[in-house]
Order: sequence, then C-alpha cells, then structure tokens
Amino acid sequence: MGLVYSTFVFMFGVVLQTAATKIPLFVAGRFFAGFGVGLISALVPLYQSETAPKWIRGTIVGCYQWAITIGLFLAAIVDNATKDRADTGSYRIPVAIQFLWGIILIVGMLILPETPRYQIKMNRPEKAAHALSRLRRLDPTHPALVEELAEIQANHEYESSLGKATYIECFKGSIGKRLATGCLLQGLQQLTGVNFIFYYGTTFFKSSGIGNAFIITVATNVVNVGSTIPGLYLVEKWGRRPLLFWGAVGMFVCQFIVAITGTADPTGVAANKVLVAFVCIYIFFFASTWGPLAWVVTGEIFPLKARAKCLSMTTATNWLLNWAIAYATPYLVNPGPGNANLGSK
Repeated sequence: MGLVYSTFVFMFGVVLQTAATKIPLFVAGRFFAGFGVGLISALVPLYQSETAPKWIRGTIVGCYQWAITIGLFLAAIVDNATKDRADTGSYRIPVAIQFLWGIILIVGMLILPETPRYQIKMNRPEKAAHALSRLRRLDPTHPALVEELAEIQANHEYESSLGKATYIECFKGSIGKRLATGCLLQGLQQLTGVNFIFYYGTTFFKSSGIGNAFIITVATNVVNVGSTIPGLYLVEKWGRRPLLFWGAVGMFVCQFIVAITGTADPTGVAANKVLVAFVCIYIFFFASTWGPLAWVVTGEIFPLKARAKCLSMTTATNWLLNWAIAYATPYLVNPGPGNANLGSK
C-alpha cells in the first residue's frame, strides 16, 4: 500500500499544478509531485526486486528504466504538440496527462499482491505463500514454490539474527561500502549528462544551428526507448560490470567527439550531422548500460534488513544530482555575465 499512498501524494501535486494560475501554487504542486515521485522511485525497484524470479530479476528491474524512457518519449511528443498553443493548455495539458499514469499505477497495485518478503518480515507465512503463488502462478504446494518460500524465510531469519539496521548502521561496515557503491552508481548515472539532452536538448540543438530542434529531441527519445531493450537482454547474458565499463567507455568517446565537433566547426552542416549522430550513439550507450544497470545493481546489493533504507538514500542521490544538473546547466552553457558560456560555440 505504500506505493498507492505515494501515488496519491504525486496526484495531489499534479492537481495543484494543473489548477495553478500563479507561480506559488504551481511551486507547491511541484513540491508534492516531486515528493511523490521520490517515494515511488524508491519503492518500485524495491517491489520489483522482491517479487521477480532470480533468473530474470535484472531484466525486470531494468524495465523500470525502460518505462522512464517511454515516459520521456511521450512527454517529448506532448510538448511538441502543445508548444504552439497560445493559451494555458500549453502547460496544463502536459501536466494533467500525468494524472492518467497515477491512476494506472494505483489500479495495478490494488490488483498485485504484497511482496512475499514483506509478508515474511511481518510474520505472515500464509499470506506470503499466497502472494508467491499468485506471482509465480503455481499452487502453494508446488515443490518449486515451497523451496523458494523456504529460502526467503531462511534469509529473513538469518538477517533478523543480525538485528535491524538503523540509518546510522547503513553507513558502517560492509553495508556502508555497498551504500557508497549504490550512491556512486546513481550519482554517476546522472553525471553522465544524459538529462542535459532530455532537459535542454531543444535549446542545445537550436544553438548549434539545427533547424527543427523539437524533431531532433523526439528522435533522441526514440533512440533512448529502443536502446534500452538490448540492455535488458545483456544484463543477464553479459553481466553487470562489463556493461557498466563498456557503457562508460562508449559515452566518453561520444562526448569527446561532440565536444570537438562543436568547437572546431560549430555552424557547419556536416558538423551538425556528426553532432546529432554521436548524441544518438551516446544515448544508445547510456540507455543500454548505465540507464537500467544503476537501478538493477542498487536493487540487488543490499541485505533485506537495510534494503529499504539504503534504496531510499541511493534514489535520493539520483534525484539530488538530477536537480543539480537541471539547476546548474543554464549557468554553465549560457553566455553573458555570471555564466560560464560553455555552450555550443
């Protein structure tokens, strides 16, 4: 039910933003919507990692990132469709559409069962067996289901014998090292700069001399959606570390080429084509590696007793860096006094 309550918080924020005619009410709506999204983005990977079978867990959790890419793609289409409106629909329509996804999430969570691990934690073995039976579509007496439930019970008993983890204990010992790894993964995922393309891509492409920047932004979102699919396959086939390593190498090369092109020939037609091409290739490397992998790894590395607390902190790191990039980018790329003027030359 935590996801349901979190979604209600988000939807309350959407209502305030849609009804707003002045900045203060809109800001209040952004606060509640952002708070709700923060709760949801911590709970969804937790729910996925606790309900998915081990053999496909990485792919299932990676689908969380795939859903984000689909959301970005739909947002780009809606923004493109409403950008020329002269009335309040230019911002109210994109904001109000979010209400639909909140309803879908609430209905879905009312249908889906609570996680078996949570039911075991709350000392409800019968409900845990029923929940696992629904998730696996097996009879509660099926040997595979009985074995999996016994494994969940044994893991819980072992971790309970070590005591409950407080937030302070999450920073100590092996849990602290795992927390540092998770926070670095989520932070570096944002610092790759991919959200610069999705937040300020239209402005960036316009300043680079590209005519229809909105269409290019939609195209980059299409690449983002499509490129996540290979990552969902490779996460189980190739492993986590190789994907993260080669994804980082690929993004580095693409960013270097974009920087060289934008500086050496900022207005040339050929340079613009190279820029768009390597931005798309860069997005491919991100979407197939660091995009889903950050959520997969953080959903797997924490012990049960500290998982919820640690995931809340790794997710907070993701959103903190997300906000920092969104806030700092205009000052970094814009010309004029007080700005770094690092934009396209």
